Amino acid sequence: MVEIKTEQNLTEMREAGRVVARALAAARAAAAPGVPATALDRAAREVLAEAGAGSPFLDYRPEWAPTPFPAVVCVSVNDAIVHGIPDGTRLADGDLVSVDCGALLRGWAGDAAVSFTVGRARPEDVRLIAAAEEALEAGIAAAVVGNRIGDIAHAIGTVCRKAGYGVPDGFGGHGIGRAMHEDPGVPNEGRPDRGMRLRAGMVLAIEPMLIGGGGDDHYTARDGWTIRTLDGSRAAHAEHTVAVTEAGPRILTAP
Repeated sequence: MVEIKTEQNLTEMREAGRVVARALAAARAAAAPGVPATALDRAAREVLAEAGAGSPFLDYRPEWAPTPFPAVVCVSVNDAIVHGIPDGTRLADGDLVSVDCGALLRGWAGDAAVSFTVGRARPEDVRLIAAAEEALEAGIAAAVVGNRIGDIAHAIGTVCRKAGYGVPDGFGGHGIGRAMHEDPGVPNEGRPDRGMRLRAGMVLAIEPMLIGGGGDDHYTARDGWTIRTLDGSRAAHAEHTVAVTEAGPRILTAP
């Protein structure tokens, strides 16, 4: 079931989205060579606490997970695509880091992700991150009244494939509102003019994930959470919570 949000609902979701944006900015600011990944989690926790917001990530345990997620952010480094658990591993110069964060504020959720490099960036990582952001922009642009979910998926996938990057099957965006994960699912690749018709008031978390080596294969690490590229190549992830409105897409997690 897809809940259609009112204008007041969207205003309230925007407040949750602002918290997510601040938490991501704090996590990114904390990232530096020699800093443990847990420092990024601590920085985000402080932002959530100051805002009086909860975390939809902390203690989240879907059916497939062996343990509850122990942090308020996912920190996925280099060949980790998504769901990386922040631990004591120290970031190194040149690492590619993806941080995914959510917030729950007054009954509404926000969810977004950003990828960046630590220290000196490798040119191939800069291109990969830029493609992820371009794919996100394309997906958002397709989130208009009258389009279908497949139009968003096609827009994202077209950018990824044209740039020569892989798209991990089975991972993508989702509806969002009173809970972090709601219907409908939003694939990162698909056929245009297929799937659910978009209506004003729908809110979607759109999140392309790109594999730098060009293949689509991935595996789950021993921690049961982290998804890694099978070929060992690096990955990038970008995400925003986006409202479909009569005036066009509205990004609720923009800074």
